[in-house]
Amino acid sequence: MRPFHVAIVDDDPNIRQIVEAYLQKEGYVTHCVESAECAIQLKETESPDLWVLDIMLPGMNGYEFCRRIRKESETPIIIISARDEEVDKILGLELGSDDYLTKPFSPRELVARVNRALRRWERMNSRIESTHAHKSEQPASQLLVLDKERRMVFSLGVEVEVTAKEFQVLSLFSEHPNRAFSRDELLTLVWGDDYFGSDRVVDDLIRRIRKKLEHIPLETVWGFGYRLRAAEGNWEG
Repeated sequence: MRPFHVAIVDDDPNIRQIVEAYLQKEGYVTHCVESAECAIQLKETESPDLWVLDIMLPGMNGYEFCRRIRKESETPIIIISARDEEVDKILGLELGSDDYLTKPFSPRELVARVNRALRRWERMNSRIESTHAHKSEQPASQLLVLDKERRMVFSLGVEVEVTAKEFQVLSLFSEHPNRAFSRDELLTLVWGDDYFGSDRVVDDLIRRIRKKLEHIPLETVWGFGYRLRAAEGNWEG
């Protein structure tokens, strides 16, 4: 089995060295870079399984890099920062980070948080992969088709690329047609009951799904949450 790859993005060489040593001792493959710009190049060649990300970086800051990662994937992100104000933590979490650790921190605690984030990531992927297989060759008239074996999404017969969490939410809606899910329910079912952060992450994810799949009848239940209105022939999950 391929070992997990962890990327460390920090402009402080001492922190990079210490974090790398502890993560390698835990069995992880590590990649160290000193800026978000270098991290973007690393992402194209190595595809890390988790990011350990500083906020105060030269050039592009960690918040902007976190936002860019979340537009493309749900790869776990742990922010480490000297900024310990509550507003900074909330902003980091709302932009899509999975955890936030303030400097100075215990390297052992960081390793524990990395372990937890990757276990959660594995469980989420296992749940998606264990769902029943569905054929992807469906009539082009269908607005939404999920191939759960290959984790592929089709709209009007055309494949649409989605992230792991987007696929998980679509699977949940397709398995419960016309049921309204509250934001709190979606947070628990998709992000986990130990998630700390605002339910705005749900709204952001739904907005991304609607942008990618503009034809599906994903409705807002005002003051509550969302549901997939499923008329016969419109979708298959």
